[in-house]
Amino acid sequence: MPPSDQQPPRKGRGATFNPDNRFAPTHSETEDDGWWQDATPQRLATLVRDETARSALSWNRSPDLPFDRSLNPYRGCEHGCIYCYARPSHAYWDLSPGLDFETRLIARSGLVERLREELCQPSYVCRPISLSGNTDCYQPLEAERGSTREILAFLLECRHPVSIITKSALILRDLDLLTALAGHNLVRVMISLTSLDRDLKRTLEPRAASPTARLRTIEGLAQAGVPVGTLIAPVIPGLTDHEMERLLEAARKAGADCAGWTLLRLPHEVAPLFEEWLHAHYPERAAKVMSLMRQCRGGMTYDARYGKRMRGQGVFADLLAQRFGHACRRLGFNEPAARSAQRLDVTAFRPPRDQGDLFE
Repeated sequence: MPPSDQQPPRKGRGATFNPDNRFAPTHSETEDDGWWQDATPQRLATLVRDETARSALSWNRSPDLPFDRSLNPYRGCEHGCIYCYARPSHAYWDLSPGLDFETRLIARSGLVERLREELCQPSYVCRPISLSGNTDCYQPLEAERGSTREILAFLLECRHPVSIITKSALILRDLDLLTALAGHNLVRVMISLTSLDRDLKRTLEPRAASPTARLRTIEGLAQAGVPVGTLIAPVIPGLTDHEMERLLEAARKAGADCAGWTLLRLPHEVAPLFEEWLHAHYPERAAKVMSLMRQCRGGMTYDARYGKRMRGQGVFADLLAQRFGHACRRLGFNEPAARSAQRLDVTAFRPPRDQGDLFE
């Protein structure tokens, strides 16, 4: 792990360095050669390359997830959240899960065409599609590309249900489509909340919307009749866990009708990136945070087993679950009747006409 004093944080970025990805055939190590080096924080530009999509939907069989299919318009995410569990996926494109993940993005084109083909398959069974299963579909690049809006318009056309997870206020741009989808019980939005501390957010999630903006987004969606809930995610022991109840109260006041939570996940390269970030920004808390994480992960920094990876285990993890459950009951979140009403309609789906049908 590179020492913090030699890796000054880049302005507006989450990661402090670029670790080698685990698939690289060779690895390099930085050595101090004694020459003077400028330690002034640097600004890194965002670079975007286009990729023609060969498929639209990604499938999973995880019992930990409430969906079995997702769609991601972008690879990498400019929000730069240091804890993002999707960082290791950048290694598949021969890029680093560190600074590359938030500065070297991939925009996927042709998604509506591929999705049309997949939904037209005779074997296709309609269930909600999750937007942002990996990276945020409303990250800053969406303001320029508009891929998410195109997808929503297409799903509305064929009456296909969709769930959205985001921490961006940009979603309010598409309030017309979301309201129309909601009118047919075809959409649910979950706004991710991590902390109400603006200073912590600036380094933890450098290019994501502020806590206040996210609460306003919940309010705007709720007032427009769009079903909206909140995800307290991730909960970071020793850093953000004390805010759990306040976050739930703020979300409820803004209009959220359901809530969920996940424990911090540190798979593969995320663990050294997060630990280096801790030493760079919160050195006095680093040892405590990592100790609590290991207590919640059976002595390791991460446990990928189903049933464990989202919630952890042990005394501290159990306490977090109890606190969350108690706060939800007190605030009226996740009541059985409400959960039943939150199910999206899969019966209205009408397969889109294949392009070849135009000439039949």
